[in-house]
Amino acid sequence: MRKRTVLILMVATLTLAGLAASAWAVPQATSTTKKTTTPSHPATTAQRPSASLLKPASLKLQAPAVFNARFTTTKGDFVVQVTRAWSPRGADRFYNLVRYHFFDGAAFFRVLPGFVAQFGISPRPEVSRVWEEAKIGDDPVTQSNTRGMLTFATAGPNTRTTQLFINLGNNPNLDSMGFSPFGKVTSGMDVIDKFYSDYGEGQPSGNGPDQGRLQKEGRAYLQKSFPLLDTIKIAVIVPPTPGMAKKPAAAVTSKPAAAKTQ
Repeated sequence: MRKRTVLILMVATLTLAGLAASAWAVPQATSTTKKTTTPSHPATTAQRPSASLLKPASLKLQAPAVFNARFTTTKGDFVVQVTRAWSPRGADRFYNLVRYHFFDGAAFFRVLPGFVAQFGISPRPEVSRVWEEAKIGDDPVTQSNTRGMLTFATAGPNTRTTQLFINLGNNPNLDSMGFSPFGKVTSGMDVIDKFYSDYGEGQPSGNGPDQGRLQKEGRAYLQKSFPLLDTIKIAVIVPPTPGMAKKPAAAVTSKPAAAKTQ
């Protein structure tokens, strides 16, 4: 893997499309310029992020063995059921991000039909900035990246931060690359399939959003240049549905269907 290749899953995208691999901006690698130090001020309005959200190290809650998260988006609602045993570190990170409303206002900035719907860059640059280096260790891959599975994106070993993707198709090739699913969409895949995708692949390989600019400029960048992207209005942890299994689900052992090539 070349170090300049963004998000390892970019390789899978190009494979599915039958194209040669090309560079993709790694969000973590965009912070190479000097950062300006700004004074710390307490939150004064409802629009400002909470102090806890601005301190990634303070979000250390352990996720329940099984829990649901509901995402209300500009196209409708979908629900993800997370099984912690599948990918413990990933499940814990996701649980804290939802609990502290990290995803509220975030866009599905990379939607490639039949492949993935990617999100997880905050619309608030001050929040993105403090999470850039809040990396978590890898988890074993116990589940396959089949349609509807939720997985953290990565820029290499032990680099997961806040970006995730929902598999829009069966992507078993991602399994051997270390992408460890931790949850599955249990309702609303029809909503996800409607997310705006016409911007295509992100820059510089395509005409979609530049992840580096999105990290630095946030919502303003998307509103100006990519106003049609769908966004998350709010994401919350919801009570377990009646009859939800309390013990971790078993790992998938059957081989998923091969992803379609384009």
